[in-house]
Amino acid sequence: MLAYIAAIGVGFALLLWGADRFVTGASALARTLGVSPLVIGLTVVGFGTSAPEMLVSAVAAWQGSPGIAVGNALGSNITNVGLVLGLTALVTPLAVRSETLRREFPILLAIMLVVLLLLLDGEMARWNGLVLLAGMGWVAYWMVSLGLREAADPMAGEYEQELPPPMPLARALLWLALGLALLLVSSRMLVWGAVGIAEALGVSDLVIGLTVVAIGTSLPELAASLVGALKGEHDIAIGNVLGSNMFNLLAVLGIAGALAPHTLDPQVLTRDFAVMAGFTLALFAMAFGFRRQGRINRLEGALLFAAYGVYVGVLYQS
Repeated sequence: MLAYIAAIGVGFALLLWGADRFVTGASALARTLGVSPLVIGLTVVGFGTSAPEMLVSAVAAWQGSPGIAVGNALGSNITNVGLVLGLTALVTPLAVRSETLRREFPILLAIMLVVLLLLLDGEMARWNGLVLLAGMGWVAYWMVSLGLREAADPMAGEYEQELPPPMPLARALLWLALGLALLLVSSRMLVWGAVGIAEALGVSDLVIGLTVVAIGTSLPELAASLVGALKGEHDIAIGNVLGSNMFNLLAVLGIAGALAPHTLDPQVLTRDFAVMAGFTLALFAMAFGFRRQGRINRLEGALLFAAYGVYVGVLYQS
């Protein structure tokens, strides 16, 4: 058991640092090539903060633990809203000023509906995964187009301040390669430890994926949102979560289906997907701002955080 715990601890540490180096290298490379800060933020940063979930999902599916892969995707989305945004709003209320984010909300809801329709038969078939990965390609194209159109969006200025400065091409490529290598190694360690603990405790790999793995792979979003909120960059704090949740549903679930088609645990739809949908709709109601500026205040943050705690408690009592 100690070896499994150590593998998870070291795996999380390497995962965090690898994700940071990956995002730094990819962002610096994009800036060196002349890509605008908003496009980098919407695509490269969003993809980079979801890279831990993607690689953990790929490794878990490849090694025959699809429950961890599916649990990681849905659990990360629940964690991003309940834990990440709930805790961030408790620290400082979040205001939504970006029109770009207002356009992302309906897209996230549409993606969630498509995923539900694909999974209603209780199967994660290979064609389901391929459809989701194709959807990921479309969303990436849409985000690039949106970033080019909305150059004056308030979020563009926030990304301009946060992105690394241009650096020599060789150094950017080095950080990119090092980050990817660390993500691969740490993902294997994390999955090995998670499977071992699940077997030792008699807990399903789905529950481990929904909790331990999901929290660990959501740490980049938590760090980015807290730092952004404390600097007054509220749109980045929320934008990181929206982008990550889109990528989780499309890329993380897509990878799991494409690599390891399987039958879903019935509770994936009746419990976990339903909870994820509830958190997503609550975020939409709070942050969209139908006739006013969107805002998540401290009370709403506390409610999200408490609801997340209740969900985790229910998981380990079931």
